Parts: sequence; structure tokens; C-alpha cells
Amino acid sequence: MLTQPTEKDDNLVQWIRNGIAVRVFGSDVDASQSVASEIAALIRQRAAEGESCVLGLATGSTPVRVYRELIRIHREENLSMKHVVTFNLDEYFPMQPDAAQSYVRFMNEQLFDHVDIPRSSIHIPDGTIGRDGVDEYCQQYEDAINVAGGIDLQLLGIGRTGHVGFNEPGSEVDSATRLVELCDITRSDAANDFGGLDNTPELAITMGVGTILRSRRIRLLAFGQHKSAIVARSVQGEITDSVPATYLQGHDDVQFALDSAAASTLDPK
Repeated sequence: MLTQPTEKDDNLVQWIRNGIAVRVFGSDVDASQSVASEIAALIRQRAAEGESCVLGLATGSTPVRVYRELIRIHREENLSMKHVVTFNLDEYFPMQPDAAQSYVRFMNEQLFDHVDIPRSSIHIPDGTIGRDGVDEYCQQYEDAINVAGGIDLQLLGIGRTGHVGFNEPGSEVDSATRLVELCDITRSDAANDFGGLDNTPELAITMGVGTILRSRRIRLLAFGQHKSAIVARSVQGEITDSVPATYLQGHDDVQFALDSAAASTLDPK
């Protein structure tokens, strides 16, 4: 289903297709600030209700501006994050938390070291678990999300394969947190961070598609021309396990926040 644009100003065009609200902003900065403002408002709303706000968080370059804006709001607009609980999507396996490529290190540097989220409320998949304990650990991660009350808002990026988290092509719609094998494209995209493909992990722990889809809100960010083809397939294509992001079409509250380059091959008609 496609509707005509429902909102338009100098920095935003919005329409709905296949259940996905597509929001095209004037820049990645505008998109990131919009999503950060929504997250801040949700944190404040949940706090006013006497409840924790449970956030699902992503890594990589795409969400960095969201985290910078949340830090700014925390510092300049007195946003307390003491009642926020976080669950990160994924981590390479194996991976030491102090390694340069670790998502633990990334999240500390980009967000956690600069806000007042209690360390006990931060959850990131553990890349140091022994291989024989991974299945039990993944179930514990799922259990922790459930005990927290489920994820209020899940932040996503998207890979060139259409992966969300590290749910590569072939992932099932009801998949849970698990150890996965990374595809060649994903590893190639990460190879520079590891000093070459031979040094790039072949495995990762990731939340499952089913875990992501149980979130009450989903906000996916994508910026740049190189993301335009996979964004178009995810929004306009048929739901298929070959492009796991198409599963998001079945969610009740999902938005894609894009810049004009990432939206350039979408058809709004």
C-alpha cells in the first residue's frame, strides 16, 4: 500500500508504503535530530509514568549523530537517563570488550560515558563467552529483554545485504538472539576496521528478527547513495528472507528516517 505524502516542509517529506512510514529529510543531521528528539520525549514520558524506558541500540557510523544529539539534550536540556535500560543489537564473536572494534568500546565512547544511564542497565552481547556457552547466553539475553518489559524503541541501521542487526539473508522472521555466520559482503564492508579481510570475524552474536519485531517502535536510519538500492528493496519489495529488512513491513510502528540520497531510488507514487 502507498499513500501520497502526508507531511511536507523544507526539511521533510513523508509517506507510507507497505506499512513503513518513510521520512525523507533534508540531511542526515535533520534525520538524526528528529529521531533523537523522539527518543528523548519517550524517555521523559516513561519517567513521568514512573517506568523505565527500554531502548534497543545500534552501532556503526549511522546512529552516531543520534547519540551526539542525545548527549547534547542530556547536558543542555537536563534529560535524565537514569531510568533507561539498553540492549544492543549485536557484537562480533569472539571479541574482547576493550578491542578497538568492540561494540562495547564503541558504545562507551559514543554514548554511555557521556550520559547517566546506570552501568547495570546496559546490555551488550558478550563476545567473550565460550563457544559451548553461547546458546545458553543468547537465551539469557532474550530473557533479560523480557524481564525489562520488552523494547520500547529499537534503533536500526541497514547493511548492503539488507541485514538488520547481523541477521543476514536467510534469517527467519521468528529468529531469536543467536550466533550467526557473517556473509562475505558484510565482512568485506568491515574489513578496513580489522586491517584486512583475513582478520575480520566470521561470526557474531545478534538479536533475532523476531526479537526486533517485538519492539513497540522501530526506527531505521539510512544515509547516502550507497544505501539507496537496499532501502528501495526493503520498502517496495516483497517480504523475503533474502532481504531481512523486508520483514519490517509487518510491524505496526516502523519508520525509515532517510536523507535524500538514501531515498533516491524510492518511488513515492
